[in-house]
Amino acid sequence: MRDYFTEETVKIREMISRDPSYSELSDEQLKERAEKMMELRIRQAEESEPDVAAYYSSLSFRTRRSLSDNVFESIRGLGILGKIIADKSITEVMINGYDTIFVERAGKLEQIPEKFESQERLRNIITKFVQDMGRSVSESNPIVDTRLADGSRVNVVLDPIALNGPIVTIRRFPEEGMTIQKLIGYGSITPEAAVFLQKLVKAKYNIFISGGTGSGKTTFLNALSNYIPQTERVITIEDSAELQIRHIPNLVRLETRNANSSGTGGISMRDLIKSSLRMRPERIVVGEVRGEEALDMLQAMNTGHDGSISTGHANSAEDMISRLETMVLSGAGGLPLEAIRQQIASAVDIIIHLSRLRDSSRKTMSVSEVVGLKDGKVIMNPLFEFQEDEKTTVRKVSGSLKRTENEMVHPDKFIASGIYDYL
Repeated sequence: MRDYFTEETVKIREMISRDPSYSELSDEQLKERAEKMMELRIRQAEESEPDVAAYYSSLSFRTRRSLSDNVFESIRGLGILGKIIADKSITEVMINGYDTIFVERAGKLEQIPEKFESQERLRNIITKFVQDMGRSVSESNPIVDTRLADGSRVNVVLDPIALNGPIVTIRRFPEEGMTIQKLIGYGSITPEAAVFLQKLVKAKYNIFISGGTGSGKTTFLNALSNYIPQTERVITIEDSAELQIRHIPNLVRLETRNANSSGTGGISMRDLIKSSLRMRPERIVVGEVRGEEALDMLQAMNTGHDGSISTGHANSAEDMISRLETMVLSGAGGLPLEAIRQQIASAVDIIIHLSRLRDSSRKTMSVSEVVGLKDGKVIMNPLFEFQEDEKTTVRKVSGSLKRTENEMVHPDKFIASGIYDYL
C-alpha cells in the first residue's frame, strides 16, 4: 500500500529546494512557502496523477495542515519527530525504526500512520536532535540518555545494537506539574489516603514508591513532594532529571553522568548519594533506586536523614523488599542477608505500591507500613488496600483504596511531630 503522506512530503520538499533562496527564509516564510507548494502540487496532480489527486481530495483540513507542517519540519526541524514533540497531548513516544511509531495519549497506546522517509533520514534527525541537547551519538557510542528543555526523558539506541533500526523513546511530563488533587481527580487515590500521605511526609517518614513500568512512580513522587515544607533543604538525585519540585527555595538537583568514550568521567548514583550527605540535607529524594546505590540510600535513611523518598521497580510492596535485598547484595556481597533485612526494616517506614491495571488506568494499590523483622523476614502492615467493587468488569476497573482495620504499629514520628490524628 502506497504511503502518500511520506511521498508527498518528499515531493513538496523537493519543489521548495529547487529555489536555493529557501534557506534564507524565516520560519514563517518557509511555512507559507510549504503551503503554496502544496497547492501547486495538488494542481499538478489534478492534471496528470488522478490517484494522487484522489488522495488530496480525501484529506481533511487538519491532515492537510499536518502534511504542510511535516514538510516544514523535514527542512528546518526534526521531521515527524518535531511534529510529535510539538503535540502536547502525547505523553510518550516510541520510535521503533523509521517506519514504526507508537505514541501514548491519555494513557492509551496507539500506532500512528506517519513514518520517516528512510532509516538514514531518521539517523540524521537523531544525530541533530541529540547534538541540540549537547550530547553525541554514534556507532562507538550508540546508547544515549538525555532530556529535553521541558524535562522530558529521552533514550536513544542506534543500530546495529537495535536490530529494527534506530530507536527513540521519549517520556514527557506535564508542564504544570502533578499534584495529589489531580491524582484524586483521576481516581488514582482517595482523599482519605491523600490526607494520610500528607501527614506521613510532614512527619518525615521514609517512603518508597514501588510499581511496574509505566505505573506512574515518578508522577506520584512529584505529587508527593509538594507536601515537603518549603523551609527544608532538599537534595534530589536522578539518572535523568525528571522531578519537578518547584516550591522549595533551598533545593539542590544532582544528575548522574555517563563515562566518556575513553571510559572516564562517569558519575554514578552511588557517588551522588555519598556526596549529598556532605551537603547538610534535611531530605534526600532519589528519583529511582536501581542497583548498588540502594545500600547508600538505606544507610542515609538510617543516619538521621528522615523524610527521604525514593522509587523502585517492583510488582508488589513485598516484592520491593526483595528487590532492595538484591540491590544491596550487588553493592555489598559480603553482607549477610539477615543484616541486609535489618537495615531495610529499620530504614524504610512506608511502601506505597502503584499499578497500571488492565484498562490502562493507574491506581494506588496499597499503602503499607514496614513493621520490622520476624523470623528473619521483613514484616508488612497494610494500612490501605485497593478493592474492586461490583461495577468492575473485564475491560473497566472500578474500585477504590480502602482503609484496613490494622492500626499503625510505629506512630513515633507522628507523635514527635505533634500529629496525633494520623489515622
